[in-house]
Amino acid sequence: MDLSLSDAARMLGVSESEVSRWIKDEGLSAFMINSRYWLNRVDLLEWANRRKIPAAALYQPPEGRGSPFQLDLFLEGHIHYDVPGNGKKDVMAAIAERLPLPSAREKALAAQALWDREATSATIIDGIAIPHARSPLIFGVDRPIVTLCFLKNAVSFKEADAAPVQIVWTLVSPTIRVHLAILAKVAAALHDAEFRRLLDKPAAAPELIARLRQAG
Repeated sequence: MDLSLSDAARMLGVSESEVSRWIKDEGLSAFMINSRYWLNRVDLLEWANRRKIPAAALYQPPEGRGSPFQLDLFLEGHIHYDVPGNGKKDVMAAIAERLPLPSAREKALAAQALWDREATSATIIDGIAIPHARSPLIFGVDRPIVTLCFLKNAVSFKEADAAPVQIVWTLVSPTIRVHLAILAKVAAALHDAEFRRLLDKPAAAPELIARLRQAG
């Protein structure tokens, strides 16, 4: 637990009483320690993302890292269309195959990890899935890997009455802190109305990259 109630309120631009209400009435995960609420940054980011609350301030770049991570640079060359699969496990395997990991073994590990995380901690927003938002994929990579996959067939990831998933984001990070950085960038992108419109088309990769670059 790394955020106090006041930290969370400040980062989301709301009052402490509003965050308390979310905890009591709307299922925001928190722990009581010495009569004070404390929240996990990943839990809060995921919760805010589901409710379309801007939450990029939940990540501050590590000291000495310079400018924030640029999502458009990580996505270049890693936007895929018509990704096959008739079920969740097939889709996870197809996505893992498209990850620029150095070996077939690591891709197989990523497929299993994606499947395991989807079963327990998938974040799904309006047909867009991030299977590992709360449980990061941490690999020994030199830089983060981000893929955006448009599925050939919409697939139900959760209950039968939930909206089927058509788009899957995948993040592979060298550290949990970097995972948070990229997750915050994805959350910010999903709050951009023009980018969401382009996702819904879906637009060509250069158009998506250009909008991310323009939105900053």
